[in-house]
Amino acid sequence: MGSRVRALSVTHVRPTETTNTDDHTIKLSLFDTLFIALTPIRRLFFYHADDLPPFPVLVHTLRSSLAATLAVFPPLAGKVAVSGEDDVVIDCSPSTISHGGVRFVEAEYAGDLRRLAAAAEHDAEAYAQLAPALDVGKLPAPALAVQVTRGADGGGGTGAGAVVVGVSMNHVVADGQALWEFIRAWAAAARGGKSTAAGVTTPTFDRAAINRYPGAEEVARKFLRVFAPALPTVNTFPEPDNTIQGRRTYLLSASQIQSLKHCISQHSDTIPAAVKPPPTSTYAAVASLVWTSAVHAKNSLNHAGDDAYLVPVDLRRHLGSTIDERYFGNCVAPCYAVAAIGDLRDDGAGLARAAAAIVAGVRAGVRDDDPLGGAERWVERFMAVPKERLTHTGSSNRFMAYEVDFGWGRPSRVEELMSLFVRELVLLLGAGDGCVQVTVAMDHKIMEGFEANLFRVSSV
Repeated sequence: MGSRVRALSVTHVRPTETTNTDDHTIKLSLFDTLFIALTPIRRLFFYHADDLPPFPVLVHTLRSSLAATLAVFPPLAGKVAVSGEDDVVIDCSPSTISHGGVRFVEAEYAGDLRRLAAAAEHDAEAYAQLAPALDVGKLPAPALAVQVTRGADGGGGTGAGAVVVGVSMNHVVADGQALWEFIRAWAAAARGGKSTAAGVTTPTFDRAAINRYPGAEEVARKFLRVFAPALPTVNTFPEPDNTIQGRRTYLLSASQIQSLKHCISQHSDTIPAAVKPPPTSTYAAVASLVWTSAVHAKNSLNHAGDDAYLVPVDLRRHLGSTIDERYFGNCVAPCYAVAAIGDLRDDGAGLARAAAAIVAGVRAGVRDDDPLGGAERWVERFMAVPKERLTHTGSSNRFMAYEVDFGWGRPSRVEELMSLFVRELVLLLGAGDGCVQVTVAMDHKIMEGFEANLFRVSSV
């Protein structure tokens, strides 16, 4: 099928002020290099209302507030480049930014954006066209691109009261937590009609707190050799065949999540006392549900061996006072929850065992006294996990995506496009009122079974 999106204008947005960092080149940390081979993080924000501003006004607001916010987040206006002896840096020097900046696309969609936003089953082709292209396969590569798309109505309006704001960020520059902080700041600037981003919490970009750990720089070089052995060419991580996978989004209500927590608590006696987890968090409850649902769906495909659940953990709270929520970069480590498949198939008890395994996996993988311990083996361990028995989580229910208001109300839908480097990927987002959005990518042949179990268990 041909493109349903037509570009109306392509320009570049640059910061309105001088950068807020004296270091105009930021050397990648080991966390950054871990993600150098992945496709960009891509997020879509759907808005629809009869009183949306005219499209030219809306675009002007987004452009001016983006320029103001980039002054606080200069790495996003720069490029990822090779420097020196095969070192990779984020170049946000004034000369680089003045000749580049953020690619900003105004576009039009030949279809019904409201219907697209309302469907549980993703139209993967349309979603991909609504996200701005960002070529990260060869350095130097841009850090960020933005696309604003209206529905086609043949006039100068918003396109039947609907618009999509698409953001693509080079994953080597930062992780999901950092991107959300940027989007929050951008939305605040747009909502306030400000030409500056005054009042925005100033992010930090210094990787020194990470690089001070013994061996951190050598591990970073190792990851570069593994994932980018032919610099300046990168992005060589193979993706699964997307044609065999489906993508769907579900919404779990606060009452459903509370029922999951209650069910896990009721079956806590099935967990040995030595490994009993603390009261179940929302993340652990939802992650347990999707993990056990995936195991049920693959009942005929797997043996009763061990299954693995990869839990990315934000290390901002484990690396000392110099790394906190303001840190803009990648700061996620892989941790594994492991449980016997047979133990996860027993509904309530399975949920409790899954929750205990997730907590135990995080505790084993992240030690406050040595949070980077074993980092040199992260890649080998990931490659050793049987991919048919791996379910991967990303994003977080702590990301309140539905609060992103650029001045014309909250989004009707938010989606993160799947970067499918694994066969099964689950993304969580906070959806307001205690709800959690669950977006799933997995093989078509197990999707129906997954969905059936998800609804059955969450409705108990």
